[in-house]
Amino acid sequence: MNSKELLATLVSFDTTSRESNLQLIAFVREYLAQLNVSSELIFNEERSKANLFATIGPADVPGIVLSGHTDVVPVDGQAWSVPPFQLSERDGKLYGRGTTDMKGFIASVLAAVPGCLAQPLRLPIHIALSYDEEVGCLGVRDLIARLAELPCKPRLCIIGEPTQLQPVLGHKGKLAMRCDVHGAACHSAYAPQGVNAIEYAAELISELGRIGRQLQAPELCDSRFDPPFSTVQTGVISGGKALNIVPAECRFDFEVRALPDTDPQAVAQQLQRYAQQEVLPRMRTVAAGSDIRFAELSAYPGLTTDAQSDAARLIADICGSDDFTTVAFGTEGGLFDSIGIATVVCGPGSMDQGHKPDEFIHATQLEACDAMLERLTTMFRM
Repeated sequence: MNSKELLATLVSFDTTSRESNLQLIAFVREYLAQLNVSSELIFNEERSKANLFATIGPADVPGIVLSGHTDVVPVDGQAWSVPPFQLSERDGKLYGRGTTDMKGFIASVLAAVPGCLAQPLRLPIHIALSYDEEVGCLGVRDLIARLAELPCKPRLCIIGEPTQLQPVLGHKGKLAMRCDVHGAACHSAYAPQGVNAIEYAAELISELGRIGRQLQAPELCDSRFDPPFSTVQTGVISGGKALNIVPAECRFDFEVRALPDTDPQAVAQQLQRYAQQEVLPRMRTVAAGSDIRFAELSAYPGLTTDAQSDAARLIADICGSDDFTTVAFGTEGGLFDSIGIATVVCGPGSMDQGHKPDEFIHATQLEACDAMLERLTTMFRM
């Protein structure tokens, strides 16, 4: 099967993060097995989803990981002109959910396997497929733990997120948090006797905005990124029952997108100190049972790989480009890097098409990725 045929099969599996990815994983495992390549599955606790890891070539020398996530974002509420889980081709574009983010890369990797097997490899090529990347890089963590235990850890990892096959050496980290504000309800005619959770949540959100402006100070910026500073934003809020009731509950979710050398936890801690020292004492003067609680929803580290490193030079040779850049979106790359596997991001397609209705990848990008992986295979042969 060529990469386009494989992509058609991969797109046909609805692997929206809320769904299981096991049908897709079973297809990939059978495909590899028919080529006499064994694979290992690493399941979640419910055994409803799985990572897949396979090795081609010698396992006793450091090699390269080709990594992709199998889950996709929902299509709910989007106006698609083509069936989202069926590959459609028009004017040189291949349409379908996940074509660019990032089943196109996975299809090229699978299509490259026969070439990897055609001649003995002096260095191994590993295939790593994960789940639940779109909801916080959750599934790959068990796979990372498995790699950390290997007697011979991989030397390099390529995360095949869509970069139009330009090598990316850096991206921001992310921390997602939830804040629950618990006040005290009363009739709105006697509002001062209650603790308005929405109003106090608004104070906290305003403080987040102030913290975000602090992060834009010139000395904290990095011109390699766009925007060149760490960002903070509140994305979800809920609270209140009726206009004539002082609301006792309010909840909001916020995120920090931090430059690689900035600790996003420090931002959350700054808000928590403000809540504990400035806001909560005022709430408790009215109702002693008032509270403000924070919970982490998800987090992943940023990525920064030295442009002069061996890993960067290798990917430049493979890609045919040393025009290194950064991206605004996050990836699983920082997690691979955290266990000592130098990581770069490079894959077909553009994130401009990701997460949108009528998501597509140019067929020429898929072909170029096939060619890139063929160069990699040639470099790794004996």
